Amino acid sequence: MPFSCRLRCPHRPCRAFLAISCAVLLARGGGAALAQAKAPAPQAAAPSQGAAPPSPGTTPEKPPAKIPADQLDSLVAPIALYPDPLLAQTLVASTYPLEIIQLQQWLTKNKNLKDKALTDAVAKQPWDPSVQSMAAVPDVVKRLADDVQWTTDLGNAFLDQQADVMDAVQRMRKKAQETGALKTTEQQKVETKVVEQKTVIIVEPANPQVIYVPVYNPVVVYPPPPYPYPPIYYPPPPPPGAAFVAFGVGMAIGAAYGGSCCGCGWGGNNVTINVNNNYNRNANVNTGGGGNWQHNPQHRGGAPYSNKATATKYGGSARGEPRQASARSGGAVPSNRASGPAGGAGTTNRAGGAPRNAGGGGLSNRSGSSGGDQIGNRGIPSSGGSKGASEFGGGAGGYSGNSARASSSRGASSMGSSGGGSQGGSRGGGSRGGGGGRR
Repeated sequence: MPFSCRLRCPHRPCRAFLAISCAVLLARGGGAALAQAKAPAPQAAAPSQGAAPPSPGTTPEKPPAKIPADQLDSLVAPIALYPDPLLAQTLVASTYPLEIIQLQQWLTKNKNLKDKALTDAVAKQPWDPSVQSMAAVPDVVKRLADDVQWTTDLGNAFLDQQADVMDAVQRMRKKAQETGALKTTEQQKVETKVVEQKTVIIVEPANPQVIYVPVYNPVVVYPPPPYPYPPIYYPPPPPPGAAFVAFGVGMAIGAAYGGSCCGCGWGGNNVTINVNNNYNRNANVNTGGGGNWQHNPQHRGGAPYSNKATATKYGGSARGEPRQASARSGGAVPSNRASGPAGGAGTTNRAGGAPRNAGGGGLSNRSGSSGGDQIGNRGIPSSGGSKGASEFGGGAGGYSGNSARASSSRGASSMGSSGGGSQGGSRGGGSRGGGGGRR
């Protein structure tokens, strides 16, 4: 009940006692009220640490659809039996299809260059080291340039699903080994090894200084595919009793080139950089003594990527989208070709760090290139040997299987007339070497 201090007491001691008692009660009541006033208000629940919800009216970007394993098997079938150094180099170079076309045109106009003269001349061209190194195997360059749609699809698959592509190569090698098509010869050495607890089939040149390009028809080398092989030219099936795989003229990749640009890191399903390659050294690729290859979008030119996620990763455009300006600014240019021991990207210094066409979406204006007219968004060269950028332009359908199915029934009909039928005739007949061909 409330306490009242209005009591009358006749004596001073009583009044003093009452005054003290009231003071004490007032102090207790005020302290409680003050404590209540200073009590912190309950805090709201902490926001979730997850990703922020999408803005109103926007649709979250879906991850790109993966290429199924059987389609990857067919996609890599034409190169799966290449020696590891050439396989790695081809996969890397296929991510720069415009520069492949430039190299093919340049080689056509410089047929007289051989050995060291060829090495010195191609080193002056501002292409990626993987593309420069391909000058040692002109037949493979011609295959890649002539069938640029397949080359682009191969490169896009390698960018999007590198580990899956490497696994597909191993599956196709195993199939070829089971048919007796892949084995050790005087041109190559085939071994089955365990690399980082993973059993893989390794193909190496018998002579590290010389590389032989295998020539084969996938229909003969592998079992019938569940998904058709790319509709490109293949050599006719060999006569009964002949070897499944033939080899072209050996190409020297030793002192003049310093070996292939790259190698296969089967344990991690990646591509490693060869620091002894002359072109890697000329481009000042900083690998810290070794490392894994990474795509360099500055050599992509105007070729679109297969999907928006990959295009965003490398600062380019996806198929069907307007081309964006290439990110080429002055100063040190990141190479993204190799990472050091800790995985960091290396750097390259080209032309003293000068800007290289900061505004264009195509290949840069490259002085000293005798490869013909300009490429990318500056027009397509008129010289023969390439199919033009329209095959990998914004509207390209890629390796969707529609065109493949139209020209191949389970991979057979597209190769059935390879020796001189409609396929061989429309594509120049035997002028092309399958899998690289003969020089």
